[in-house]
Formats: sequence, C-alpha cells, structure tokens
Amino acid sequence: MIKKRRNLTASIIVFLFGIILLFTATDGFQAYTVETARVNKLMEEQPVFPAVTLEDSKERVYPFSEFAGKYVMLTFIYTACTDVCPELEMNLAQVYQSIPEQYIGEDIVFMSISFDPTRDDPGTLEKYRSYFGSDGETWRMARITEESELSNLLDEFGVIVIPDGYGNFQHNSAFYLVDPNGILTEVMDYTEIEAASEKVISILEQKARDL
Repeated sequence: MIKKRRNLTASIIVFLFGIILLFTATDGFQAYTVETARVNKLMEEQPVFPAVTLEDSKERVYPFSEFAGKYVMLTFIYTACTDVCPELEMNLAQVYQSIPEQYIGEDIVFMSISFDPTRDDPGTLEKYRSYFGSDGETWRMARITEESELSNLLDEFGVIVIPDGYGNFQHNSAFYLVDPNGILTEVMDYTEIEAASEKVISILEQKARDL
C-alpha cells in the first residue's frame, strides 16, 4: 500500500512538473509552435515600422512615412518563389478585393515588399504585380535596396529569410497590418482569408466611427 502511494505521488509530481514545463515553454499554453510563439511575441511588443526607403514597381522612391495616417497591409515576398509567395499574394488579392471601396487608398493601402532586391528590380516587380491584380498604387510592390534597412525591418517584424544557396529562400509568411502611426498591430494567418478580411474591415469601420 505504501509503495503504491509513493508511486502515485511520484506520478503526480512528474505530471505537475510536465504541466508547468509545458505552460512555460508554450507561453501560457498559447505558443504550441515556434511560429505561434513568434506571432505572440510580435503582438506583445508591437514594433514600429523602421525608417526605410522604398522603390516600387513604378520606379518611385520614397520613405515608408509617406503612408502616415493610413493602415498598411503588408506581405514579404520574392518574385522567384514558386510555392508560398504566389499563394500568399493570391490570398492577399482576395483580402484586397473584400475591402469596401471607400477605404482603399484613403484609409488603407496594401504593399508587398521583396526581400530579394537584387533580382526584384522595378521591372520585375511591375510584371509580378500584374499576375495578382495589383494596381501599383493602392496595392504597391516594392523593394528596399539598402541592405541594412531591409535587414532591420525583417528583424523587427520577425520575418525569417534563409538563403538556400541556389537562389531561393526558406521563409515564413503572414499578413502584417501596420496602423496609421506605423505600429504593427496585427499579424494574421495568410491562409485564413475570410478571418483576415473581417479583421481589417472591422478595424477600418471602428476608425471611421471614431472620427
């Protein structure tokens, strides 16, 4: 009997220790994957979009601060990508098309930023945007030619980009929403198109009510 009690006590201790370890490792049972942990960290920290100079598919050069006062829906891509990026941009196109017209360009703009600026010059980006219905104005495709600026942005927004040595990259993907003050306020699953659309529309409607 005593031995059974000791075994039971030991089992309970091991179980409780496992629960505590899981709680700690998953950020309070929220972060079941590395990606979820990354998103939770970003949502907690809410980084400010750093100062960068963009060059878009129309060969216009300007700072990100040009969009001050507007929400910016972002993706990070490279045009030579043949798997995740096309799906990412097709899904972004569906979100873009779901936004009521009165908000587009006035309250929100969309932007796809290449992390492969050497190959993704304005001509390449111009061709790429045509595949997804980007108008080049309210949905722009751009690159950041200054390596340190690009690296800083990717780091701040938790975008992992790993060259594979063959001209391609391993990278994570999401929808990023930056608020009118340049603060990252939402990181959304790019496969959940309807949820992302509803989230963005809700935010824009709330902004309109607050005016």
